[in-house]
Amino acid sequence: MKKLFVILSFSCVVISCGGNDSNDSKENSKEEAKQGAAAPAAKSADYQKGLELVAQSDCFTCHDVSQKKIGPAYKDVAAKYQMSDEVVENLAGKVIKGGAGVWGPIAMTPHPQLSNDDAKTMVKYILALKK
Repeated sequence: MKKLFVILSFSCVVISCGGNDSNDSKENSKEEAKQGAAAPAAKSADYQKGLELVAQSDCFTCHDVSQKKIGPAYKDVAAKYQMSDEVVENLAGKVIKGGAGVWGPIAMTPHPQLSNDDAKTMVKYILALKK
């Protein structure tokens, strides 16, 4: 009986300490994004506005600034693409329409509620994370 009590007590402690990792991860991603704002590219209005739009959206559910989650890390996206009007337009379209194949088989959820201008601003923020 004592063993059962000890096991149950230990299990309760482990479960209660586990918490909700998804919220912690989301908060950490937002904090990393804010810390990235100290970079030289962070001075532009597009960067600041893009950071705000990304932080207010559901993007950090699947993406992180520096670590792959369900989707690629923003820094990996920035490393893959050059900043140009054509690239920004193309990636903004993918944010709005969703899609799969470039980063693996898992499709990105479409975001039709975003305006094209907001999606472009978000993409410019992400591409500005390039080292």
